[in-house]
Amino acid sequence: MSRIYIVDGARTPFLKARNAPGPFAASDLATAAGSALLARQPFSADQLDEVILGCASPSPDEVNIGRVVALRMGCGLKVPGWTVMRNCASGMQALDSAIANIRSGRSNLVLAGGVDALSRAPLLLSDAMVRWLSGWYASRTIGQKAVALSRFKLRYLAPVIGIMKGLTDPVVGQLMGQTAENLAWKFGISREEMDAFAVRSHQRVVAAQDAGRFDAEIVPLIDRDGTVYREDDGVRRDSSMENLARLKPFFDKKYGKVTAGNSSQITDGAAWLILASEAALERHGLEPLGCIVDSEWAGLDPAQMGLGPVHAATPILQRHGLGLNDLDAWEINEAFAAQVIACLRAWQDEDYCRTELGLDGALGALDEARMNIDGGAVAQGHPVGASGARIVLHLLNVLRRENGTRGIASICIGGGQGGAMLIERMPRMVAGVAA
Repeated sequence: MSRIYIVDGARTPFLKARNAPGPFAASDLATAAGSALLARQPFSADQLDEVILGCASPSPDEVNIGRVVALRMGCGLKVPGWTVMRNCASGMQALDSAIANIRSGRSNLVLAGGVDALSRAPLLLSDAMVRWLSGWYASRTIGQKAVALSRFKLRYLAPVIGIMKGLTDPVVGQLMGQTAENLAWKFGISREEMDAFAVRSHQRVVAAQDAGRFDAEIVPLIDRDGTVYREDDGVRRDSSMENLARLKPFFDKKYGKVTAGNSSQITDGAAWLILASEAALERHGLEPLGCIVDSEWAGLDPAQMGLGPVHAATPILQRHGLGLNDLDAWEINEAFAAQVIACLRAWQDEDYCRTELGLDGALGALDEARMNIDGGAVAQGHPVGASGARIVLHLLNVLRRENGTRGIASICIGGGQGGAMLIERMPRMVAGVAA
């Protein structure tokens, strides 16, 4: 297959939701990051062939948010913009859709990524309240309205939290956190192991922030009050086993182990990558940072959706004759600490690899020093539509920084799916010599 090149990428800081609408709408986030990214390119925004944006929860006035943002970024009326949705992997799906169009010859230069402003997820009216309102508006006489009022009950006013409905699988009737509890039980993962993983995620993000490792990919934001947002703000520098041990289980309050502290945070953010064909590189004089070699989508039991990375990444490894540790770096999105630990356990489980993956035996133990070396979503947050694009962008930056050659970015997907991409770094040219 022809290579798809990554020319450049950028993202916003990931901003933690704080029980109120955040300072930026989803289109604000995507426009800010995309405009800054396009401004540093040698081509103009209207030379893009298309804009593809993943979003799991667009607002009602931005349903085709890909088109809205394309216009706001100055791509012009003739550059099509469209939106894709694959739950947690919407940003990765945008990249894969761009790959398909470039390989088919329909596009050569595409801006693709993902966004969500989960702090702005709506509060909804209950069905009972909607039915009552329907009857109220249908009332014509004072008598009819009096009857309608007599039937009103205060409980109708209780709001339905939109994000809770969105994070509940309609087939198995479980919240995503409950599916993480399923994996903790299946693989015998303790609360202490989950909390230790969470502490490490925070520690790694703090170290990366202090070393400026995110600076190249983050576009600062400024709100209407002049407040500047420069970095992911959900990171806890004081994260410790003692602090996390104080938190109560959230999803299974009696027997559970999954807490808010060892789960990813509800967050707002956007991430973009510019993808190009070889023809586009030549036309615009572009120097790629890397390329997307392969991608894979997999399905599995929705009640064990967190194992999606195992099911999606394994076929890529098989196609390319690779072992887990033949890769220089891994990014596995940290929806839940239990979920990532379960992925590592599944690859080491003889029975699981045989019965679920069709392998001859266990794939082995992934060296955790190669995985999420700058932390992940437990500390940074998980703006659902953006995370798939973020992990691809950051994986490429890790490979370039560490002089690595190839890595896999993989993500679990609500509904029982997994997505993965194999990324290769293009060597830097220093005085005409590859470095």
